[in-house]
Amino acid sequence: MPIEILMPALSPTMEEGTLAKWLVKEGDTVSSGDLLAEIETDKATMEFEAVDEGVIGKILVAEGTDAVKVNAPIAVLLEDGESADDIASAPATPASKPAKPADASTDAPAETPAAPSATPAPATSSGDRVFASPLARRIAADKGVDLSGVKGSGPKGRIVKADVEKAQPGAAKAAPTASASASPAVAPTGPSTDQVMAMYADRDFDEVSLDGMRKTIAARLSEAKQTIPHFYLRRNIELDALLKFRSTLNKQLEARGVKLSVNDFIIKACALALQTIPDANAVWAGDRILKLKPSDVAVAVAIEGGLFTPVLKDSHLKSLSALSAEMKDLATRARDRKLAPHEYQGGSFAISNLGMFGIDNFDAVINPPHGSILAVGAGTKKPVVKDDGTLGVATVMSVTLSVDHRVIDGALGAEFLTAIKENLENPIGMLA
Repeated sequence: MPIEILMPALSPTMEEGTLAKWLVKEGDTVSSGDLLAEIETDKATMEFEAVDEGVIGKILVAEGTDAVKVNAPIAVLLEDGESADDIASAPATPASKPAKPADASTDAPAETPAAPSATPAPATSSGDRVFASPLARRIAADKGVDLSGVKGSGPKGRIVKADVEKAQPGAAKAAPTASASASPAVAPTGPSTDQVMAMYADRDFDEVSLDGMRKTIAARLSEAKQTIPHFYLRRNIELDALLKFRSTLNKQLEARGVKLSVNDFIIKACALALQTIPDANAVWAGDRILKLKPSDVAVAVAIEGGLFTPVLKDSHLKSLSALSAEMKDLATRARDRKLAPHEYQGGSFAISNLGMFGIDNFDAVINPPHGSILAVGAGTKKPVVKDDGTLGVATVMSVTLSVDHRVIDGALGAEFLTAIKENLENPIGMLA
């Protein structure tokens, strides 16, 4: 019987996707592994491939259509011996699993339950699905025929129109009803759309629709601020020794085409601090805390319309030049929306650096399930009191550590931030 191809979940956080481009057309024969389409998720545009083989009988969602919910039908696949007439007007049977992304990572679900059809196929007493054409189902519903007792004469034993017409009416089994809709992860707050529109009805404005990324950012940040008990720790870090050391290293690395940034040192300093204070290398897992052993550091990258937080795994084991090269590659592919889910999911800690935009200091929002995030401000010349009590001038960078109090207590957070500060103010030690 015809099989519905469903909108796949290309990442654990994906709730809907936009069909950016079909790579097949109606009438095309496809095999398992063939590329079907390009799907724009909340984070990237990804290819996905067929699981079953057959002929594309009907495309249900056109290119560029508004976002489609995960598990909603997007096309119908015809099996051997079936034709477009078998699709009729009734929904096809959902596939046992949706098509999968061509480069799906282990972080993405391997299977997602199929969305219920409007008229689900009855099941036998053994729980096996009865295979019947959409037309046969419709006639059976009209006549009150229980399809579980009908023997099919169609391909692979499928029940067809003639089988139902010969069957005697009987008590039809009640089809299970699915919940109309799931409760949203975060309850809406503030004035409604209509209220806001009315408020500005006499003003000139442009209305901007939210894409998948912006919807996800809005939902996750609302969730983070409502559910995570944030507290904030602040330190000033003197950068003069680091800037001098960086200049020396860059002269030595110039022949290799490597140029280290201050951010590269910050990544390394945080990665080593997570090893020095291992209890801070943790995430909140609902009813428990997971303490990670490697330092997997996420770094916020601004892109048009939102941001990514690609993760540099095992950062404590990598050299500054290796971290620099990896960060440049991840940032470039993030801006092109070419990151795979496993490259921006995970980690226990994140860095958000707005110092390059001239921001002195700010408070960052924790990205769940991370236990903390470091907000980095600009390094600026400021008067300081030296160890001997005299006044001097130093390049000072303000940082704020936002901490999830469920994961990290105040004293532990202070130890962690102190370890970061010590690494940055003594940069040569990071090479030991």
